Amino acid sequence: MTHKLTFWLSLPLMMVASLALAETAEEAPAAKPVEPMHFESRGNVRIEGKNIDYTATAGTLIMKDDEGKPIAEFGYTAYVQRGKNAAERPILFAYNGGPGSASLWLHMGILGPVRTVVEDLGYATEGPFQRVNNEYSILDKADLVMIDPVGTGFSRPVGEAEGKDFWGVDPDIESVSKFIARYVSDNGRWQSPKYLLGESYGGIRSGGVAYKLLQAHNISLNGVILVSPYMSFVAGNAGVEIDVAQVNYITTFAATAWFHNVVKDRPADLQTFLQQAEAFAINEYAPVLYKGNRATAEERQKVLAGMERFTGISADYWDRANLRIDESRFAQELLRSRGQVVGRIDSRYAGIATNGIAEKMNYDPYFPSVGPAFAATFNDYYREQLGVKTDRTYVISGGLWADWDNSHRQPGASDWGPQPVANTGVDLNYAMIQNPNMRLLVQQGYYDLATPLGATQYFLDHMKLPGKLADNISLKLYEAGHMMYVHPDSMAQYRKDLAEFIR
Repeated sequence: MTHKLTFWLSLPLMMVASLALAETAEEAPAAKPVEPMHFESRGNVRIEGKNIDYTATAGTLIMKDDEGKPIAEFGYTAYVQRGKNAAERPILFAYNGGPGSASLWLHMGILGPVRTVVEDLGYATEGPFQRVNNEYSILDKADLVMIDPVGTGFSRPVGEAEGKDFWGVDPDIESVSKFIARYVSDNGRWQSPKYLLGESYGGIRSGGVAYKLLQAHNISLNGVILVSPYMSFVAGNAGVEIDVAQVNYITTFAATAWFHNVVKDRPADLQTFLQQAEAFAINEYAPVLYKGNRATAEERQKVLAGMERFTGISADYWDRANLRIDESRFAQELLRSRGQVVGRIDSRYAGIATNGIAEKMNYDPYFPSVGPAFAATFNDYYREQLGVKTDRTYVISGGLWADWDNSHRQPGASDWGPQPVANTGVDLNYAMIQNPNMRLLVQQGYYDLATPLGATQYFLDHMKLPGKLADNISLKLYEAGHMMYVHPDSMAQYRKDLAEFIR
C-alpha cells in the first residue's frame, strides 16, 4: 500500500485520477449472471380411481431479448405424467388474471394434483389449513404448466428491464407467448396437442396469446378455455360512462338478488328469473339508456319498476343514480338493511358491512373467507412438498392493474390515431378463423360481479365466425361465482366439462 501511494503522489493529478478510475473498473465485480430456479420432484394423484404418477418441476426460465440479454425471470410449475409419450400427450398452459394475480388460485383450486380445502360460504381462516389429493385435477387428461406472468409469483424483470416493459395488454401478451414458445422448445413439446386456459383477466391475455402464438411462433392451439373471462374493457366495466356494460350487469344483479331472497314474488327457478331479467335488460332497459334525456317519463318509470323487480334495489335508488350503478355500489346497497355487503368475486358470499352509509364496498367478503387458506396451503405445498427453497416472497396479488396500459392494437385495426382499449375477442376471432380446428370452451358462474354473465354472453354474441366455426364454441354455466370451483357441485361439473373438452 505504501509503494502504491508513493507512486501516485509522483504523478500529475489528471494521471492519478485516470489510474484510480481504471483500478476501480478492474476491481469492480462483474454483474452476477441471473440463474434460473429449478426444483424437481415426483408425486402421484388419484383421479377417478386411478393413480397418475408425475414429475413436478417448479422454477423459472430466464427470458432474453433479441440481443440475448436477460430481461425476466419467468416462474412456472409443470406437471408431466411419467411413462407417457410427451409428443402425443396434450399439454395445458394455465394462468389467473388480475392483472397482477398469481396462478395459485387455479393451481390449488381445481387444476393441480392437490387442492385447498375451503368450506363453501364459510370462513376458512383458522389453521391448520388443509390440502388434499385433488380428485378433480385434469392431470389424467393433460400435462399441466401453471404460469406466473411477470410481477406475480417468483416472476420479475431482471437486467436492464423494468416492470413497465411487461405491464400492459400488449407487452403481457408478448411475454407470455414467448414463454410458452420457449417452454415448448426446451421440453420437446412441439408435437403435443396444446391448450390454453385463462381465468378473469386471463381472458384478455388468452385472446391475444392464441393469436400471437399462431402469428409470431407458428404454434397452433387445439383449444382455448376461458374461465370467468374478462374480454373487453367496454363491455365489462359498469363504472365508466359506457351504457353497454350497465346492460350486461343486469342478469348478475338479478341472480344475486334472487340468491339472497330480496326480490318480490321470487320464483323458485333461477333460470326462469334470469331469462326474464335478460329480456328486460335488452328490450326495455337498453333502449332507455340509449335515448338518454329523450326517454319519456312513462318509459323511465316503467324501467325503474323493472330495475326494482329484477335487482332487489328500490326504484328510488335507481332513479337517484340515473339508472346506472356499478357492481361496488350494488354490493353495498343490496343488503344494506341487514347491515351486510355482498361479495364481488362471488356474490353468494355476504359479510358485515364496515360502514352502513358507505356508497361503495370497502372490502370483498369473498377474499377473507378463502384467501388465507389458499395462501397458507400453497406456500406450504410449494416449499415443503415441491422443495422450492428460497427466501423470496411468492407474490400472490400485486397492484399492477393500477398502472396497467389498457391500450391494445387489434388485428386489422387502422394504424391511424390512438389504439383502442383492450378487446381481445377480436384477436381470438382472427385466431379461430385462421385455425378452424381450434375450439373454445367458456366456463362462467351466475354469481360473478367481477366478470358478469352478461358481458361474457355479449362477447360471444359478437364473435364474427362464419358458418360451422360457431359450432366450435361451448358455454358452460355454474351456480357459483368467479371461482366456481370452490362450490362442491360446480367443482365436479367443472372437471367433467374440462375433461370432455380436452381430447
